Amino acid sequence: MGIDLRVYLVTAGSDRHTVEVAAAAAAAGAGIVQVRAKEASTRELLALLGAVADAVGAANPTTRVLVDDRADVAYAARRAGRRVHGVHLGADDLPPPAARALLGDDAVIGFTTGTLDLVLQAQSLVGVVDYLGAGPFRPTPTKDSGREPLGVEGYRPLVEASRLPIVAIGSVGVEDVADLAGTGVAGVAMVRAITGAADPADVVRRSLAAWDAVRPGAGRT
Repeated sequence: MGIDLRVYLVTAGSDRHTVEVAAAAAAAGAGIVQVRAKEASTRELLALLGAVADAVGAANPTTRVLVDDRADVAYAARRAGRRVHGVHLGADDLPPPAARALLGDDAVIGFTTGTLDLVLQAQSLVGVVDYLGAGPFRPTPTKDSGREPLGVEGYRPLVEASRLPIVAIGSVGVEDVADLAGTGVAGVAMVRAITGAADPADVVRRSLAAWDAVRPGAGRT
């Protein structure tokens, strides 16, 4: 089964609302839900990941569930039989080849970049990771990467340099989806635009419509 990167939810929080937003986004067609809860303990993160995996699986069995940073937590959840598909890694996390060895060939593994140099370095991971995250698109309060915002035009050279699909992230809103789709990225990751919405499912549906109006059929690997 391919990976649908077009609209990608990164969660915020660790309460029941987080689980409900994840399920609503999946039901509306989000291809990936990444569970991000940096302040949670290992056990809290494992419990949250399991709850999100159960809710997302019930809402849309085609949506993939990943966990941010923690390949060990992904492994534990998968060993326990939870419907967890992989991990999104940063530069300070377990190296992607080690995560691949731990999680297996069927796992989905993403890796964070955000500059042309980082994208070029990440080409050594072709065959190990499935996609690259790249940001920030614009300044965002949810994660301080220390990198300059890319803006729309900043994605074009990254896409041209990469043999791996690239997902844009960093305060992306529905109004940005069409422009970003036009750069050649494989998808957009959203945090607050979905988690802070009164109707998260509507945000996902409108984002998918905006994407498909520009690049129908693109974003699925």
